Amino acid sequence: MTFGFRLEQYTLKYPQLVLRIAAVIDGEEDEVLIFRGFSSSLMHPTAADPEVPVLPETADIKAIDIMAGPYNPAAPQYLHRGLSWADMIPLLEEAGV
Repeated sequence: MTFGFRLEQYTLKYPQLVLRIAAVIDGEEDEVLIFRGFSSSLMHPTAADPEVPVLPETADIKAIDIMAGPYNPAAPQYLHRGLSWADMIPLLEEAGV
């Protein structure tokens, strides 16, 4: 199971949460939002096909922010900021994803 898929599944289990992921994908910085099981890039075009991963397995995750939804870019409500992938793993395991 890819980490992008696991993060999407996490937001299906907790639909009131939004994840913002700072990552480097193919040498380019990207910011990805994940909400209710869907991923979308904030910096690059997102494929119309939801089966195409926005966060490929080769992505280097720099930080994960967990926010209360709905996402308001002018006033985000952070619950956790700057989590590493290692920090996120126990939360995913606790959620069963």
